[in-house]
Amino acid sequence: MDSPYIKPQSDSPPESEGSADIRANAELEKKALDKETAEDVPQSQQSVDYSVYSITEKRFFIIIASLAALFSPLSANIYYSALNTLATDFHQSLSNISLTVTTYLVRTLIPLHTGLAPTIVGSLSDDFGRRPLYLACFIVYICANVGLAVQNSFAGLLILRMLQSSGSSGTVALASAVAADIFTSAQRGSYMGYVLMGALVGPAFGPVIGGLLDKYLGWRWIFWFLTIFAGATFTIIFFFLPETCRKVVGNGSIIPPLWNTSVLSYWHQRKQKAAGIEPNHSAKNEFKRRGSPIQSIYIVFDKESGVVLFYAGFFFAGFYMIQTALPGVLQDQYGYSALDIGLCYIPAGMGSLFAAFVMGRFLDFNFRRHAKKLGIEISHNRQQELRNFPIEKARLEIVFPLAFAAAAVTIIFGWLMKEKIFIAAPLVFLFFSSFFVSCSFQGLSTLVVDLNRDSPSSATAAMNLARCLLGAAGTAAVVPMLNSIGAGWVGVFVGGMWVVLSPLILCVLKWGPQWREDKRLKLEAKEAARTQEAAAASGGEGDGV
Repeated sequence: MDSPYIKPQSDSPPESEGSADIRANAELEKKALDKETAEDVPQSQQSVDYSVYSITEKRFFIIIASLAALFSPLSANIYYSALNTLATDFHQSLSNISLTVTTYLVRTLIPLHTGLAPTIVGSLSDDFGRRPLYLACFIVYICANVGLAVQNSFAGLLILRMLQSSGSSGTVALASAVAADIFTSAQRGSYMGYVLMGALVGPAFGPVIGGLLDKYLGWRWIFWFLTIFAGATFTIIFFFLPETCRKVVGNGSIIPPLWNTSVLSYWHQRKQKAAGIEPNHSAKNEFKRRGSPIQSIYIVFDKESGVVLFYAGFFFAGFYMIQTALPGVLQDQYGYSALDIGLCYIPAGMGSLFAAFVMGRFLDFNFRRHAKKLGIEISHNRQQELRNFPIEKARLEIVFPLAFAAAAVTIIFGWLMKEKIFIAAPLVFLFFSSFFVSCSFQGLSTLVVDLNRDSPSSATAAMNLARCLLGAAGTAAVVPMLNSIGAGWVGVFVGGMWVVLSPLILCVLKWGPQWREDKRLKLEAKEAARTQEAAAASGGEGDGV
């Protein structure tokens, strides 16, 4: 049958014999493509809405997910403006205190027995649902913040920072997964931007909040503030956020198990029963098997996803280096206090926040542009099949030039700080550096989710793994680099790293579609082999009887 995504051709005026032959051949090719595309799209996707929720409900869920995603970057950035105070109170060098930033990032490799690292959170949530993992993450996070607020040793600070990040880091992966659960690829650019907006507010206001708390109440109140804020968010999720994982509830029409049910959803079910409307428990989901609990690791080593993750990891490593270096440079070069340093982070955060609004619209525009070229009709509540769609071009055509822009402004920013230019000038370039970096990272993050649509939380966790592993190395190295070569050459190193690695984007643009097709064929072969083995085992049992 014809694909529902292909626009019907209108009648054309009389043509010459040669033109008619050309048009006939084109029609035959197009019918073949229509047939192939239709076969690729599951029947359920052709006749059933991608999500049963209204646009208002979807936006409400995105607001909650975005709020939850705020905690991972907020916990890092609220801490930056207090680094100098902590170094004094714990009688440590600034380089040693910076290790607490490194341990916050490197936790992606260490799933502590008392917490859950994002690689595990992402994989488990793709199988068992978003809500249980959300609640577990916040419980771990709240306990860690209470411990940080009352501890008195440098070792305790290091260990509890790792525990704190083990709880908060999974929230970014879960937020991206919620967006992928309820929005199609055609809408994903914009709504991924809204999800990441919460994660990007941290750099905007975290250091300011941290500076104010450190100056007027002491650094311990940074962690008490996070405890109170996290408790309020936990309550909102517990009462209002429904389960969205498609392996658990499909498009939202399947009644989830009790532990996946929000208080509001449970109340609605009870209200329906009281009115004599029995919820439909007969619906069955199409997913047949559980994924691996380390699915994120498999995504990291996937050929196409791995290249994208590698480049994104180095991109964010440079961003973390600039963020971590800023307090020391501002204190040494300008003599700023903790509050002044916090205020200087506002341009960086606002650049990231502005990127969340702008980049998503460009991504969706480019998606629609390529769809129009192929004659594909965009339906906002039907998922688009990407087998014959150039998703790599739709995402990376925008990212590639932005990488060079980010490199250029970062280099200029470094030299302005080195030469101690009037503070307004470097802060303007800090805004644009954060803007270009955040735009690029948003495009790369959206592509990784598009390439792994069946496991969006695992895909985002893999992105988190890559960026935090390399970011940890960057933050550990940046203070010694500043002491040896200065802020100007650190800017050159960061910008040069992004430019040197930029050909990786061209590799994905050229070979990515073929890698994606090879992966699809390999998965189909494995599934066919598994089906044959199951049939053979079933046949053997029948013969035995």
